[in-house]
Amino acid sequence: MLFKKMRRLCRIFVTFGLLISFAGQHALADRLKDMTSIAGVRSNQLVGYGVVVGLAGTGDGSSGLTLQSLQSMVSQFGLVTDASNLNAKNVASVMVTAEMPAFMKPGQRLDVTVSTISGAKSLRGGTLLMTPMLGADGETYAIAQGNLVVGGLGVAGNDGSSVIVNIPTVGRIPRGASIEKMVDTPFQSTENVLLNLHQSDFSTAMRVADAVNEVFGPEVAVPLDASTIKVRAPVDPAQKVSFVSLLENIEVDPARPAAKVIVNSRTGTIVIGGDVRVTPSVVTHGSLTVRINEDKQVTPGLPEVTQNQQGVVVAPGAAQVNDDTEIIIEEEPARAFIFDPGVELSDVVDAINGVGASPADMVAILEALREAGSLRAEIIVI
Repeated sequence: MLFKKMRRLCRIFVTFGLLISFAGQHALADRLKDMTSIAGVRSNQLVGYGVVVGLAGTGDGSSGLTLQSLQSMVSQFGLVTDASNLNAKNVASVMVTAEMPAFMKPGQRLDVTVSTISGAKSLRGGTLLMTPMLGADGETYAIAQGNLVVGGLGVAGNDGSSVIVNIPTVGRIPRGASIEKMVDTPFQSTENVLLNLHQSDFSTAMRVADAVNEVFGPEVAVPLDASTIKVRAPVDPAQKVSFVSLLENIEVDPARPAAKVIVNSRTGTIVIGGDVRVTPSVVTHGSLTVRINEDKQVTPGLPEVTQNQQGVVVAPGAAQVNDDTEIIIEEEPARAFIFDPGVELSDVVDAINGVGASPADMVAILEALREAGSLRAEIIVI
């Protein structure tokens, strides 16, 4: 028995030493915890329909949906009433949403978000009544209830003027939902741990597998594709948590990403990856400005001479109004710059900025380089 304990301690110390030496060699690398997620270990979205009461006259008013909900709620307490006898000015129909992390157990609590779906102006001061929270399968996994915390404010005057600060129609209930049912995960039942990369890359998947095998031994990790690495887990389920704890702290140098240029068409933001290269090419950039000024020119008319019994009468002539159009053309000299072999990102940016190119001009230059086959990168417009 003592020999087995000593052997187990030796294995632990050896593994710990390997992890320390491995981490020392890759002090600037990324942890697997930050690069990957474990297949089957994920959060679940919950949603429910509920009623918020206690509002200060900022509710739904005569909304048919809210009145029907009030009638149904009251009937559960043995009271019979008609919807026409109810008033929902202090009540609001809401949708309640929450995210249930993996391994949550019955009795644990969740934060919930409450949002109006009808005509309520504000949820400030309201209380959410008991609301079942459903999963994608239609089963109830949590029950939400509690007082809302609303960060927004809305004020309206009798003359129709109003002031709204932030969003008063959305509120939160910290720890407002109680878990009633656990979501089963295959973590303990599977023989392997599947690591899914956040960004798919064959080279990175291979590096992750090599790093895991360096720590735990050969053929423990096998890359399945560009996103998934299969890692053989301990046979004893009790050791799986400690195994994953060691696994997720292994550090790996990610492979260099593919060369990409990202263009945001709405904001004009351009992001150029560090691996973008340009082959030898010449770019000419210039601009042409045409400015048109419209004006009116008034010309006095010729005097009109008439003769009557009193003598000669000279009357001024009708003035003539003519259009006066001025067209000014300004053309900046075209500026040319050359990309030599092996040009990198900093050279590309310096050359384009040197000619005073705007974001739109920069996109045009990059697209022209791509069409010419000189830009070694993919242009992605988002």
